[in-house]
Amino acid sequence: MKDNYGRRIDYLRISLTDRCNLRCIYCMPEEGVPFRAHDSILRIEEIVAFTQRAAKAGIHKIRLTGGEPLVRKGVVDLIREIRKIPEIEDISLTTNAILLPKMAGVLRDAGLTRVNISLDTLDPVQFTYITRMGKIEDVFAGIQAALDYGFDPVKINAVAVRSLDQDFFAFAKLSLEKPLHVRFIEYMPVGKSTGGTGAGWTEADIIPANEIIEAINRDARKEGIGALEPVTEGGLPAGSGPAIYYSFPEAQGTVGFISAMSNHFCSSCNRLRLTADGKIRPCLFSDEEIDVMAAIRSGSQEAVDLAIQQAIGIKPDEHHEERSTVRRMSQIGG
Repeated sequence: MKDNYGRRIDYLRISLTDRCNLRCIYCMPEEGVPFRAHDSILRIEEIVAFTQRAAKAGIHKIRLTGGEPLVRKGVVDLIREIRKIPEIEDISLTTNAILLPKMAGVLRDAGLTRVNISLDTLDPVQFTYITRMGKIEDVFAGIQAALDYGFDPVKINAVAVRSLDQDFFAFAKLSLEKPLHVRFIEYMPVGKSTGGTGAGWTEADIIPANEIIEAINRDARKEGIGALEPVTEGGLPAGSGPAIYYSFPEAQGTVGFISAMSNHFCSSCNRLRLTADGKIRPCLFSDEEIDVMAAIRSGSQEAVDLAIQQAIGIKPDEHHEERSTVRRMSQIGG
């Protein structure tokens, strides 16, 4: 399955819900998102049906997102059903890790193999500020549960925001003693721009990946650790995607950088997104969507196949430095 620019589309990100048990300032408003009627979001069996058709069209990798996907009832059953689809080679999940201590075991048994954990600070006070309600020790417990139950790789996703004054070196050091793969993600202009203290973004908060690398290497040299070194292909974590990876000498994990703004990777983009309310979104930064909910509920495989083809057909060549989208990140699927 290729788009109009010759890119092979084999990766589907499925948002299970736009609801979350945190309220991160760059993702959603403090009061959360409006409650949706039950029929306005795809049911678990409908997501399975769509995934089956997507797999026939060439999708081989699935990532479950939200909001927070683990608050969605039926997520374990969904993973179990997707695992039965012969064409699907990989199922991963992005989570804030709050519920992982309770759910890691059943998720692993159902067929989930790897997790990305969102964590934007290592400071407990700042964590509560960013999430508006969370406790950082809950995330650390979730990280340990992921390691204990054998998820591989376990990645830590940190959105770099200038106004938060994050300690990037402290993050990078998480990769030294444990097989954790820390990834810094440039702040992306998704949703309404309300600034770093609101539920949105601001241009001044974007930190280019090269600046983060320089800051980490400066502190690493001061501590005598040695600078980050590029990771060769054989040392890359599974599902490395668009990240560029480095590692400290003798480290168990890696340090990656996703430069969606300073050095975007649109030419190799291989993904589609399915929103919780049944829209196929070909590009994170574009508001163009194909409504597939009616096609799924009609039971017509041909209609679903056509919607997938239409979505591929409108996938842009790149995001052309767009700023702001109608939907917030929690409504699209991170």
